[in-house]
Amino acid sequence: MTIKKHHIIGLLFILFSIEGMAQNARIEGKIIDARNNEPIAFCNVVVLGTQIGSTSDFDGNFIITGLEPGFLSLQASFVGYKTTTSADVLVSNNNVPFIEIYLEPAEETLSEVVVRVDRFEKVQEAPLSMQRIGLKEIESNPGANRDISRVIQSFPGVGSTPAFRNDVIIRGGGPSENRFFLDGVEIPVLNHFSTQGASGGPVGIINADFIESLDFYSGSFPASKYNALSGMLDFKQKEGSKDHTNFQITLGASEAAFTVDGPIGKKTSYIFSVRRSYLQFLFSAIGLPFLPTFNDYQFKLKTNFDKKNQLTVISLGSLDQLTLNTGIENPDAGQEYILSQIPVNNQWSYTFGLVYKHFFDKGFHTLVTSRNMLNNQFYKYPDNNENLPKTFDYNSTEAENKLRYELVIRDGGFKWNVGLNLEDARYTNTTSQQVYLEDSLIYLNYSTDLRLFKYGLSGQVSKRFFGSRLLLSLGLRMDGNNYNANTSNPLNQLSPRFSASYALSDKFQLNAGLGRYYQQAAYTTLGFRDNMNELMNESVAKYIGVNQYNLGVEYRVSEAVLFSLEGFYKDYFQYPVNLITGASLANQGAEYSSVAGAAPVNFDGKGEAIGFEILNRINLNTFNLLASYTYVRSMFTDINGSYIPSSWDSKHLLTLTGTKELKRNWRVGFKWRFVGGLPYTPYDLETSANVEAWDAIGQPYLDYSQLNANRYEAFHQLDLRIDKNYFFKKWTLMLYLDIQNAYNFQNEGQDYIIREKNADGSYKTVNNGTEYVLTSVPNSSGTVLPTIGIMVKF
Repeated sequence: MTIKKHHIIGLLFILFSIEGMAQNARIEGKIIDARNNEPIAFCNVVVLGTQIGSTSDFDGNFIITGLEPGFLSLQASFVGYKTTTSADVLVSNNNVPFIEIYLEPAEETLSEVVVRVDRFEKVQEAPLSMQRIGLKEIESNPGANRDISRVIQSFPGVGSTPAFRNDVIIRGGGPSENRFFLDGVEIPVLNHFSTQGASGGPVGIINADFIESLDFYSGSFPASKYNALSGMLDFKQKEGSKDHTNFQITLGASEAAFTVDGPIGKKTSYIFSVRRSYLQFLFSAIGLPFLPTFNDYQFKLKTNFDKKNQLTVISLGSLDQLTLNTGIENPDAGQEYILSQIPVNNQWSYTFGLVYKHFFDKGFHTLVTSRNMLNNQFYKYPDNNENLPKTFDYNSTEAENKLRYELVIRDGGFKWNVGLNLEDARYTNTTSQQVYLEDSLIYLNYSTDLRLFKYGLSGQVSKRFFGSRLLLSLGLRMDGNNYNANTSNPLNQLSPRFSASYALSDKFQLNAGLGRYYQQAAYTTLGFRDNMNELMNESVAKYIGVNQYNLGVEYRVSEAVLFSLEGFYKDYFQYPVNLITGASLANQGAEYSSVAGAAPVNFDGKGEAIGFEILNRINLNTFNLLASYTYVRSMFTDINGSYIPSSWDSKHLLTLTGTKELKRNWRVGFKWRFVGGLPYTPYDLETSANVEAWDAIGQPYLDYSQLNANRYEAFHQLDLRIDKNYFFKKWTLMLYLDIQNAYNFQNEGQDYIIREKNADGSYKTVNNGTEYVLTSVPNSSGTVLPTIGIMVKF
């Protein structure tokens, strides 16, 4: 049956017009001492912003009934403990969420305790450069389509690009400078079709159905977090229902998902999901030259053996296939350009981890063991003609087996955290590639089988003074691996850090932090070999380092309104510089690529990123606003030691994100973002015209003598979103309409360079067939992109 446009409009009208029937939701949970996991009895628990609440029983359990379905937060308070606000929770008539709220002991005496609800709570080890992001902000962020990599673009310091990519760009650092943790387990891959050696990709791998909250660090990382220079994303996943089995079916902007959660006996709960994309159909329909298909799964199981022992099992994985849409008839210049240079890409990854916690009177032990693996394959035929030899054939794997131990003790007002991590890693790579260098065609063929043993040690102590007005935290860590003599000595990677926070008054707070951070170079760099199969970078490799200095002030107008101003300076050293192009590897990831860092390098590069951020967050029950402005300059040295603007030197980042709850479970939202023009490198048209050179890579060459000498125009975009939820007695229906680029901004990119054709379809050449005739075609992109999301929970 043919579905016509007016049928779709009529169906949407019906869906957005019907009303839910029942309004009788409830929530269950447990109040727990954060020190030792003991239950807290007779604790007051209320729904934030209301008088509805309950009291915990002898086992710390509570139930709140008679709730209106929707998002809510809970506030828990008890004598001798800090009043705590929970993460956002979605309650409905057919699903009873279970939430654990951990209370930290108050250090003041009873007469000094001032109860203050903190909706913008930070951890003691990082009182600045850190934002806590809740479920409601993730679910309702316009233009993000529940993709966390796009959600964080609303926050200060986070850059973005007009491209179909999720590069995580923080405070002028490159997309390879970040790390990601899921319930304490490191997950190296955050996006589907991930750029190996960086973090980019077109769509996120984490299913938003699992997320309870996210701690986003843009600097001043705790000592327990490691191997990052710019950012940390620390995800906390929700637990499965303790009450009964629930199902959810989701049709999103790019994928269909099925999620199930529920109890296994009285002590265990689980949540599991699978997703499959239909991007390939959407991209084919709108004539895009590449067709991505992704699949993923995610799983969490948690068992509480008793009050003192618990085990969490997590896993997630992906299977990605990117093919070329070679069936396009009469492709335009843009399609032809992309088809000529983009490779076929097949990629899969997984992470599996166990987190065991044992609590005692004043703290707890944590033991984390995990394994993760990435398999990345891509290849390219000249002009996509499979009858010709491949110009590029790449097969690589990264496998890591990790063991981490942490001990947290709270005693006498001090919080101590010590940790040890060990890792056994294996990187393999088989590469066959044509490379045009110094006016000659070179065939690069090598195989790598690299084993690394890594180790790290950390410690941090935090303490409040002067009636808790002053918070001090001092940390130290060191890391090493057995790659060479320099990297094997952990004293070469000694990483001290210090942060302080002082409450000038009940509303004003002054924050400061400084530290040195190290990150191992990418496997693609460490494992790069020449045709003699010699490791090209073994003798020079070092850990990449950065010194960070942060200073900020916060003004809390009320418990729900925050203003902050924060300045930052990042001083990079030992950054790899590509010996062929002369450019810092900090610039890699600006263009589409499946691999970053595979090149001979030195480690003499330097860099700096300097700027300031202004943030206003308003978190009311029915209205949320996030307004952020960042000024940032990002520059890295080239092979001559000259500072050059990096590919992330956007200068100005301005984002306004707001949502408003309306009656009858309607919600509307908007996001407007402005990104200053990014630098780019012009083409070397003389080299590009050479037939051997072009055929080697299927695209024009950049003129690195003019590295990032040009700059794009600024980019700005308005995204809109409308949500409507229906809460029936036995099931829930959630709908949203998301419109990206609502006023159809047209972004002007670097011109496409393509080869001119003869009438018979062959390519024009001159100089006895040694040079192509190239032509430049304007590259304008941007379209209004409406999507509909449907979630059914039962």
